[in-house]
Amino acid sequence: MRNKVKSFLIIGMGRFGHHITQNLAAQGAEIMIVDTDQSKMEDLLPLVTSAKIGDCTSEEVLRTLGIANFDMCIVCIGTNFQSSLEITSLLKEMGAKCVVSKATRDIHAKFLLRNGADEVIYPDRDIAEKLAVRYSSDHLFDYIELSGDYAVYEIPVAAEWVGHSIKDLNFRRKYNVNILGTKAGNGKTSLMPTADYVFEENVHLLVVGTRADVQKILKKI
Repeated sequence: MRNKVKSFLIIGMGRFGHHITQNLAAQGAEIMIVDTDQSKMEDLLPLVTSAKIGDCTSEEVLRTLGIANFDMCIVCIGTNFQSSLEITSLLKEMGAKCVVSKATRDIHAKFLLRNGADEVIYPDRDIAEKLAVRYSSDHLFDYIELSGDYAVYEIPVAAEWVGHSIKDLNFRRKYNVNILGTKAGNGKTSLMPTADYVFEENVHLLVVGTRADVQKILKKI
């Protein structure tokens, strides 16, 4: 059975609005974009289902969009908090199934959540945090934050592990992390290695654990 194609209403075609539109389009989503400035939407027209020029702080404009028909509405306005707040509140009042709003400050996030946002995102802050984690560790190639203090980290194989299996090293018990997969030098990823997997040089590991436990490993590499 094929998955249902999801539909998105994206309001605000600044830099973040552009990026999320392009990435959702690449996933095959149905997208309507809205902005007050037509020039900000022109390059996206081949990627979206429809585009509309309008001020979404206007209740009349929003009513023409069929808010309840979208699986998710994303408010990408970051420079005018008052407009973002008004639009978020109106979307929810008009029956939006899920509203995700962009915030630049914690106080903005609190007001957005109180006024209808189901989720608030901080694109700039999240990118800054991710880069800080990557750049502060010499041997950390990438990471994906999960809930709480857990994340998926891409790390190299330590020289002392080469030639030994996961079982030989009692890896999970010794390092308190789980190996989700391995990534070869050509970029090919293999998931869920068995306990008999033998560590090789020039291979990266995808491990899940807390930052503290992973940092302990990185200090030994």
